[in-house]
Amino acid sequence: MWWTSSADPALRVDLRAALSSNLAPDGGLFCLVPERWNDWDDLLRMPWPDRGAEIVTRLAHGALDATAVRRAAREALDIATPLRRLDRNTYAFELFHGPSLAFKDFGARMLARLLPLVDDRPGQPRTVLTATSGDTGAAVVAAFLGVPGARAVVLYPKGRVSALQERQIACMGGNTVALQVAGSFDDCQAMVKAAFADARLAGDLRLTSANSIHVGRLVAQMTYFSEIAGKLRAAAVDDEPVVAVPSGNFGHLCAGLYAKAIGVPLGPLVVATNRNRTVPDHLDGLGWRPRPSVATPSNAMDVGAPNNWPRVETLFGGDLDRIRGALRWGSADDEATMSALARYSQGGIAVDPHTAVALAVLERARRPGECGVAVATAHPAKFAEVVETALGQPVALPEPLRDIATRTVPLRPLPADPEALIAWLRMGSKV
Repeated sequence: MWWTSSADPALRVDLRAALSSNLAPDGGLFCLVPERWNDWDDLLRMPWPDRGAEIVTRLAHGALDATAVRRAAREALDIATPLRRLDRNTYAFELFHGPSLAFKDFGARMLARLLPLVDDRPGQPRTVLTATSGDTGAAVVAAFLGVPGARAVVLYPKGRVSALQERQIACMGGNTVALQVAGSFDDCQAMVKAAFADARLAGDLRLTSANSIHVGRLVAQMTYFSEIAGKLRAAAVDDEPVVAVPSGNFGHLCAGLYAKAIGVPLGPLVVATNRNRTVPDHLDGLGWRPRPSVATPSNAMDVGAPNNWPRVETLFGGDLDRIRGALRWGSADDEATMSALARYSQGGIAVDPHTAVALAVLERARRPGECGVAVATAHPAKFAEVVETALGQPVALPEPLRDIATRTVPLRPLPADPEALIAWLRMGSKV
């Protein structure tokens, strides 16, 4: 299996090379050149996470030690993935049973375990730098906390993540630090990009991205899309499901498309966004128009300039009609999000605002009789204020959140200025 560049389709590198770099040498994103596998009947009978480890090993294709890859993948993917039935043809695929209670635990844990396998300078400190709209930061902090030789630096938009998300990001201490940016997620993302563009800084600090631009996260996310098909088959559901993916920066949707491209038996994927409609508008024929993000109840999807869309374009050769043929799409405004959250939660199902967006869009995108799956990306207690508003009653906090709910958030403010981040990093600030 090879990886190419979104800027130069002629480039070909293996997984080791892609994992070793944040971006392709030409500045593009590494994009999978998929090959279809024909033994999915056998693969889907394998237990999870053994199947996930097999998928990652095949993606490595001999570029990494197979025994080490299998061990790393099993450890990273050792998280429960329940498939909850909501009604006769609708399911929620829960990906929030890891340490930070969000789907991004899979990718962050995989990245933390694969990076040592490609480290050509073992023993030299590494700075893992990431921007977050909420859940990525918490997952990265949980995955890298206490990892020798690694320091995690997370930028998040102050006032635009939930109170519990902020505590998960900023209150762990140790070898992790959070910077509160006076701006939006898009500002945080631009600042991180500028730091990586400073070649000397990136080399001195051994900067590594933990955002979805890094393929280490994508390979983990590809694996669990196979578990949707595996669990449905185990439940004697033979139809290929329509899968609604809550979408912000579009790494998650891209991983699902890659999974389909290697043969995972899934039906159409559904782009489900909130009021940040850059991609749905594009698919509707209004052109590619990145814009400032707007704040919504599903804050982790508040992205106006999605970083991963070039990967989708590369997969389909830049043919917008082919992309439209592979996808369905829609958005949910704040009212529709809160309505779906309330309706589905009344049945005792754990629904957070992002999953509610997926469910609301799935209702419109699915055709009569089709099996539909909404990817449930985070525990609702992480967004207690929003969920309590929708339900009119308190939300019980699981133990990991109870432990941090009363912690004081350390103040590390930073202006929304790339030079401010670069200066902070150059000062060699310790954590």
